Amino acid sequence: MALPVSFGVSTWLWTSPFQSAVIRELFEKTAVLGFDAIEIAIEDPLLIDPVAVRSAMQEFGLKVIACGAFGPTRDLTNSDTTMHDNCFQYIENCLDFCVAWNAGFLAGPMYSAVGKARMVAPEQRILEWELAVKNLRIVCDMAASRNLQIALEPLNRFESDLVNTAADVVRLVKDIGHPAAKIILDGFHMNIEEPDIEKAIICAGDYLIHFQVSENYRGTPGSGQANWNACRIGLEAIGYSGVISIESFTPNNKELAGAVCIWRPLAENQDKFASDGLAFLKQWAS
Repeated sequence: MALPVSFGVSTWLWTSPFQSAVIRELFEKTAVLGFDAIEIAIEDPLLIDPVAVRSAMQEFGLKVIACGAFGPTRDLTNSDTTMHDNCFQYIENCLDFCVAWNAGFLAGPMYSAVGKARMVAPEQRILEWELAVKNLRIVCDMAASRNLQIALEPLNRFESDLVNTAADVVRLVKDIGHPAAKIILDGFHMNIEEPDIEKAIICAGDYLIHFQVSENYRGTPGSGQANWNACRIGLEAIGYSGVISIESFTPNNKELAGAVCIWRPLAENQDKFASDGLAFLKQWAS
């Protein structure tokens, strides 16, 4: 039986930062390639015209998934509360975009800054965990007031020292204790951190509202060593019916490529990355 899913692709595959000048081009490309959804990486809200995005959604018949970008100035576990205020303002802007785009949730590792990976004392770890829980409850209230949810993403050990596995993020969601708190999983991070991908997906269970994929080396789905069978069995077991999005990154933006450690092209070109990946996913899910 086919998985009851649809397919998306991240704007990061082609560009960074996403901005108004590329809206129509990327929406048209995504639709022509055969995707159902476009996953917009919101790095700087000031660069994006939400009305233009809404117009492109209608013109090209695409659903939008909204994903946040959490650098060092957007850190809800920092001891400096001005960082929290900056992050809250950014998240509020992103949530307003979600409303404009009829996107049901904002996704991302919003509990901490990406790249914050240190060996700290257990007491410090507890303090930062409690800060994440406290501040994410505020974020959940912000989302719920707009009839939205948030999807929290575990990252691999090189990008986060706080939330690395499905079990970690389930514990975080349960500690937050808010109905708006949900989960996004990314197969790339899972290939690094999870001893059993099927069990990890089942662990996320009904909390899972979005799923990102690429190969174990961030390349085209179907071209590497990722355990796609385990992914499928896990998704079937929990009755997942959301979007499965390809997320990788353009090597042409040196700042972005350096941040995600992509030192070489991962495909012949980014359009082929997307088209070959989608062809594989459709066959895999059928």
